[in-house]
Amino acid sequence: MSSSNVAPGGAEVPGATGQVTDPARATTERNTDDAILDAAADLIVQLGVQRAQLSEIARRAGVSRPTVYRRWPDVRAVIGALLTREIRAVQADVPPIGGDRASVVAWILEIAVRLRDHPVLGALLHSDADTLHEYVVERLGTSQRGLIDALAEGIVLGQHHGSIRPGEPAQLAAMVLLIAQSTVQSHRMVAHLLPEPAWRRELATALNGYLAP
Repeated sequence: MSSSNVAPGGAEVPGATGQVTDPARATTERNTDDAILDAAADLIVQLGVQRAQLSEIARRAGVSRPTVYRRWPDVRAVIGALLTREIRAVQADVPPIGGDRASVVAWILEIAVRLRDHPVLGALLHSDADTLHEYVVERLGTSQRGLIDALAEGIVLGQHHGSIRPGEPAQLAAMVLLIAQSTVQSHRMVAHLLPEPAWRRELATALNGYLAP
């Protein structure tokens, strides 16, 4: 899956390599992007975000530093693109939402669990919560918009089914995302009070309560 880039200040922008009309070259560019992001992911998981320098990312990816700079201006931009790629991959790996509230709740719960247990997000949460906060909380990125769009489509189906209350689907979806996102970010803080089965049950209860007619 190709990745989005992040401009200085955190705004996601189209691929820094621009439009590539040659399919072979486009594939090479995507492969290089993924190699760089894979190297960044390995470095973050193994050593923490503080040790993630562009020179080391380039070395692990087997490319030159200028190759990285042509795509992303700094480490934080690489991390932003990495988070976008990983969240999109998680979403793509979960089956589409069905046509009722139970399906919507099951979908967001599955997404939440996979993101909660994701090695890169977990490493960021442990080693540099501020960076994760910047890219996940302080701005609405492309990957989060994708989650909201998918949720909104499922909410429309649930409203037609009668199992989800009336309301603007995008607004309901945004609030569902906030509920799940805050639960994911804070789960370690209350792990002794909410072991795994209880955590899943209570998140599902919260989502059902919010969406029920």
